Amino acid sequence: MRGQPEKGPHVLTHDHPCTEVRLVEEGDSRIASRQEVESMAEEQGLDVILLNPNSDPPVVRLMDYGKFKFEREKREREAKKKQHVISIKEVKLGIRIDENDYNVKLNRAKKFLAGGDKVKFTIRLRGREVQHRDLAIALAERVKTDLAEDGMLEGRINHEHMRQMSFTFQPAK
Repeated sequence: MRGQPEKGPHVLTHDHPCTEVRLVEEGDSRIASRQEVESMAEEQGLDVILLNPNSDPPVVRLMDYGKFKFEREKREREAKKKQHVISIKEVKLGIRIDENDYNVKLNRAKKFLAGGDKVKFTIRLRGREVQHRDLAIALAERVKTDLAEDGMLEGRINHEHMRQMSFTFQPAK
């Protein structure tokens, strides 16, 4: 990955053309020569970390880069653990659905809502069913009333196409 700058702080290499750097140490900063900073780092057993390569002179800090990188990755892992990703599950229905099939799909949707996921219902109209949009609206209202205690309707019922309508439920708080 030569040629592409790393994201975030990285070790100052010989490729970086600078003779002076701004050294930041516990709240104060001073301008020093690059050789002086590199010798200080070698004495203390630390690395010269480039914080801001675009400033004039570049901003550096003396620290153990391995330890810094480990702690940053540890913080990122902790943050990732705490976030909850909400996924959208889809349940497709037709207006001629049988009672048992309807109950299976409704129970599946309840399980998704209990797991913290959103559920998108899609009602498809095939062939001449397009002439009976009132049946699709009645089915949507039935789903809405059956899931009233498990979730809340998000937005409204969308009549996306002539042959399809959809609506989304989010888990109850």
